[in-house]
Amino acid sequence: MNRKNPFDLSGRIALVTGASRGIGESIAKLLAAQGAHVIVSSRKVEDCQRVVDAIKADGGSAEALACHIGDLDQIKATFAHIKSSHGKLNILVNNAAANPYFGHVLDTDLGAYQKTVDVNIRGYFFMSVEGGKLMRENGGGAIVNVASVNGIIPGAFQGIYSITKAAVISMTKTFAKECAGANIRVNALLPGATDTKFASALVKNDAILNQLLPHVPMHRVAQPDEMAGAVLYLVSDAASYTTGTCIAADGGYLIG
Repeated sequence: MNRKNPFDLSGRIALVTGASRGIGESIAKLLAAQGAHVIVSSRKVEDCQRVVDAIKADGGSAEALACHIGDLDQIKATFAHIKSSHGKLNILVNNAAANPYFGHVLDTDLGAYQKTVDVNIRGYFFMSVEGGKLMRENGGGAIVNVASVNGIIPGAFQGIYSITKAAVISMTKTFAKECAGANIRVNALLPGATDTKFASALVKNDAILNQLLPHVPMHRVAQPDEMAGAVLYLVSDAASYTTGTCIAADGGYLIG
């Protein structure tokens, strides 16, 4: 541990999914600013490249890599590339997510159900499996799953999304328990309402926002950059004895 700066990530390889915008982009930029080489990943490589260019312009190290985590072949190809190019992975941030349906749970169709489950549960699971195997080969690492406060209190008209995020919380604890012996720490971030394109159905809808904000003691939605600091803590040496925990960055929503 670097006791002078336990947040120093110099020499570490980090993979951040869903990093072309929003919370993932903010996480990627902060990890790079602390010295990590960041693999910026999402479905479209050109969107990732924009983030990489910004990181490099600020003096950081990064590369773009396309991966749709709903596709198991792409997951395997991603980790094969990381192993051949870098030989290791120190940090994995599972941030990519799907939320294609907004409406009453009884009206959820099979397509929306399948897409949400394939990305948010199956995708996170096999990203963690492949990432964990590579970490185990190299002495350990840190995984952070971006879940949601909806995994604790289901969001209105976000039934299947909330169910999958509850599964991510359970998955985090399972991997933490079973992987601790391999020196792999696994934790979760639970964002509250955040001003991103992904959450625009909520934060850009005045009627929904007016119902939500009275339950948020800080009485506002978050900005993406306000999520990144918790992830930096969880992947750094500052959190060397922290595993299986869920940090809510929600303006107090869960106590509201």
